Amino acid sequence: MSHLPPTEQRNPASLEIDHLTPLEMVTIFNREDARVVQAVAAVLPAIAHAIELISTALEGEGRWFLMGAGTSGRLAVLDAVELRPTFNLPSGIVIPLLAGGETAMTGSVEDAEDDADQGAHDLRTHGFGPADILLGVAASGRTPYVLGGLAYARNMGAATIALACNPASPMAATAHHAIAVITGPEVLTGSTRLKAGTAQKLVLNMISTSVMVRLGKVYSNLMVDVRPTNSKLRGRATRIVGEITGLEPAAAAQLLVTTDWDVKTAVVMALANVDAGEARRRLAAVRGHVRKALQNSQPTTLVSANDSSNEQAISNERIDP
Repeated sequence: MSHLPPTEQRNPASLEIDHLTPLEMVTIFNREDARVVQAVAAVLPAIAHAIELISTALEGEGRWFLMGAGTSGRLAVLDAVELRPTFNLPSGIVIPLLAGGETAMTGSVEDAEDDADQGAHDLRTHGFGPADILLGVAASGRTPYVLGGLAYARNMGAATIALACNPASPMAATAHHAIAVITGPEVLTGSTRLKAGTAQKLVLNMISTSVMVRLGKVYSNLMVDVRPTNSKLRGRATRIVGEITGLEPAAAAQLLVTTDWDVKTAVVMALANVDAGEARRRLAAVRGHVRKALQNSQPTTLVSANDSSNEQAISNERIDP
């Protein structure tokens, strides 16, 4: 059965799993999961190139579409929807498409993945065009729904990326750029919600987070574009402003109130010593990049105002804009 792709082959390490103890079972899972990180490390250059392609598309006013089916599609949806609250990303910029639609997110619509025409139709419905970019995700690398979408996007002249867990897949052959994370046979034969799913989650997290960094939604390693829609996030926004500016929590919160809880504006106001209008103007001129907006301001940035072990270093250190 060696002609089968790795994700469909039987794993010698788990042949006797049905009569092992719980500890013995989880030990096998843990050992196999450790291989996933190594598999992702082996394709970091390919992941980095995907980040560059997607960032370029979004900087050029294009949109980023993610397309998948089953576990792969659900992971893509999860990654996409979390970008809005985490990075204050406007709707319609990152668009996930799942075979079977919203019903497939919580239920089984497994036959939907076999419809290549539906993949093209879903892109067409969203007005997919040459400026957009598509990332197709499928563990097997041969899902018809995703293949149909990739072929349509390529014919439209748009950039296309394939993320799969099998080598030399049809998706890789169809897309302009491919990421093949070879995770090998699953603990349960063919159950790609396991190692393959973990690998896809890791790669999607890397890509989406790095793209957001490149779009200016992060300063240092802080999420300065967070949308404070509840008390927890308002607390986080206050801590972020305090970490960067050195303001006490009460002062940071008061500054945020004056900016309608816009973290970036509050940071630029404090560090550049300007009013809200000027801070917003500076940010708009550099497409929201805090570091660029501070290029002509005085060096007052603090890395971590709460790290007493590095108090002296912090007092002398700044993050160069």
